[in-house]
Amino acid sequence: MSDIELIDSHCHLIFENFEKDLEEVVLRLRSKGVKKLVHACCELKEIPKLKKISHQFNEIFYSVGLHPLEAEKWELSSKSLLKRSAKEDKRVVAIGELGLDFFKNENKTQQIDALIPQMELAYELELPVIIHCRDAANEMIAICNDLFRRGNCPKGVLHCWTGTPGEMKQFLDLGFYISFSGILTFPKAYDIHECAKIVPSDKYLIETDSPFLAPVPYRGKRNEPAFVENVAKFMADLRSTELITIAKESSKNAEDLFKFDLLI
Repeated sequence: MSDIELIDSHCHLIFENFEKDLEEVVLRLRSKGVKKLVHACCELKEIPKLKKISHQFNEIFYSVGLHPLEAEKWELSSKSLLKRSAKEDKRVVAIGELGLDFFKNENKTQQIDALIPQMELAYELELPVIIHCRDAANEMIAICNDLFRRGNCPKGVLHCWTGTPGEMKQFLDLGFYISFSGILTFPKAYDIHECAKIVPSDKYLIETDSPFLAPVPYRGKRNEPAFVENVAKFMADLRSTELITIAKESSKNAEDLFKFDLLI
């Protein structure tokens, strides 16, 4: 067993490629000291599965929300369904994964129409948001700034950070956390390396985004929560510190944001 404690702040375990060996995956994450993880929700039909898995394994907490690449599935009833799902299960710790993705889709209006109600719901329920932002930093910052000026911008985290130091500063100024994934370990991820070096010690999380984006040395393979240790080790090297420091700081930050212990 590991003598460090880690939190994987973002993963997906209900996909087909985990169906046959999920219990082994959980045993491996436990062996690496992963005490908690946040299972992000991509679309509303996942919620029953997420609820089931979170009550099956004590480490698993989850979010409810609609991914920007699923924005066409947003309906008038979606907000009330999300609200009900969040209020009826204390293992729901966030709204999301929501956001904007203009890399794979150009339906900007549709994405924004799904994003704003979810941001408003998170503020209403005093839950943080898990933000997916790809090739859309300027638009996302503008939306968050507008909500901030109106006094109803929720807390949250920019998951799987791939932006620049300048973009990171703008999100940090709005009070958001920054989460680093296996991309951090990629040799040519220069901007992300720089962000990891300078992000405040009380404003970063670490994640796997399993089953995607496995860190070095597992790149190209199925990612899983046990590999969050590799992200932590790489971050420790970048920040010229020890693994135990990254584990403690990132875990405290995740606890502060998601407030797991108040929910159990």
